[in-house]
Amino acid sequence: MFLSREEMFDRSLGGKDRSNEIPHWCGNIMYVIVASVLKLFFRYRVDNRETLRAFKGKQGVVVVCNHTSFFDVAFLWCSVRPSQWVRLMARDNLMETAHGFGGQLMARAGAFPVKRNTADRTSLKRAARMLKNGEVVGIFPEGTRRGKGSQTPSLHAGAALIAKMGSAPILPATVRNAEYIKQHGQRVRFPKVSVEFGRPVSFESFSFLPKEDRLEGCTWFVMRECFALSMRCPSDQVDMKVLFPETKDYAPLFEGVTIPTALPVHESSDTEE
Repeated sequence: MFLSREEMFDRSLGGKDRSNEIPHWCGNIMYVIVASVLKLFFRYRVDNRETLRAFKGKQGVVVVCNHTSFFDVAFLWCSVRPSQWVRLMARDNLMETAHGFGGQLMARAGAFPVKRNTADRTSLKRAARMLKNGEVVGIFPEGTRRGKGSQTPSLHAGAALIAKMGSAPILPATVRNAEYIKQHGQRVRFPKVSVEFGRPVSFESFSFLPKEDRLEGCTWFVMRECFALSMRCPSDQVDMKVLFPETKDYAPLFEGVTIPTALPVHESSDTEE
């Protein structure tokens, strides 16, 4: 059945209400092909996926990941499958690749567009609606691949805002070694890649921060957790001032503060799967 990209952006995928859902057949075919290739050439594995599975059928969740390579997207998407789908936020211009055919495939896989460097209220509302339906929304808050181009890495607080609007926890994640697959001026390599999910947190746990700092501070904390996963080190050993030189350093505000793990919330039984 043919559907326009715009129609699929506003349909559900894997949530509690499946009355107007994106057909699965194309996404399933893509998963079998892509996951098989990634497994064969990069022997990828997924660690701590049970933290994501714990929210299935109970509550939506925002998956936040650091971004070093285009391949991050494929690995993160496959790591959520096959029993869940992730609705990845993609730059709007990517939807026009291959004269729109690339956008059609991405939309069938669950992706939806966001306009960079703007307060894209349409995308924010879509993401919040997906979360309230119990879906998984995936975001790369850096906005672009780290180490690519001349743009200074910066944090965008959209992840925390979406979590707040959708009343959903935030789950940090990382994709290790994908950046080594194709580096500038070098041939393609085949490193062993792993995806790891961390510890979910709730936006409400950041109420001790000043109101004007809450969204950015929450995103800062979650991204520090992502880099701690990536580097396999305690979060307080991640130097966020080096990683994000133009972003406020929130480390002093988190000294001695323990952010509790967010547990899945059971909603009323008539909305569960």
